Amino acid sequence: MDPILPSALASTLRRIENAARACDRPMPRLLAVSKLQPAAAVAALAAQGQLAFGENYVQEAAAKTAETASLGLEWHLIGHLQSNKADVAARLFDWIQTVDRTKLVTALAKHRDAARPPLNVLIQVNVDDEASKAGCHPDEVDALADAIAAESSLVLRGLMAIPTPHADVELRRPAFRRMKALFDALAARHPRADTLSMGMSDDFELAIAEGATMVRIGTALFGARPSRP
Repeated sequence: MDPILPSALASTLRRIENAARACDRPMPRLLAVSKLQPAAAVAALAAQGQLAFGENYVQEAAAKTAETASLGLEWHLIGHLQSNKADVAARLFDWIQTVDRTKLVTALAKHRDAARPPLNVLIQVNVDDEASKAGCHPDEVDALADAIAAESSLVLRGLMAIPTPHADVELRRPAFRRMKALFDALAARHPRADTLSMGMSDDFELAIAEGATMVRIGTALFGARPSRP
């Protein structure tokens, strides 16, 4: 595997900053998507100052977090969460970005260690109503938000979405705008909600222009993703 070049992180942060400045928005947080990347690649990026990482698979993350336990990293689950893995996820992650049903809310709350800080939760919204994609319907956001807010071991932080990956990136703008409207309505009801996670390597600048406060970037930082074993 090629080493993570300092220029990759610096260039990505510069692009994020420029995008935010261009539309007079606050600088979004960068979540480095380390799915299928080895722990050594995570450690190399952490050595350059990037401390928040996103994983898609609970089992993969369990091994990787153990290998990097001394680095003080913040771990986010950004892949679909099966209910039977909610107990492990509640113990392993600092953030779960893919809560889309009340069954998960109950399971995560039950298994979060009371001695730890509350688990940060984002509601995943299927903003384009794609049959093959996880996420709740926009009309279900309020009920899910209330269920999360009612659990003392969880804290509702906002929304997450993965719009349809149209080849023409501009066609994703309406979905980003719908997410911003949903987020603003959520934040009006739940003032602790401060995170709108949307935008990836090929569209994060557009997402920032439409109000993203966190962008999830993998390829621009690590290069092409390895194949899953």
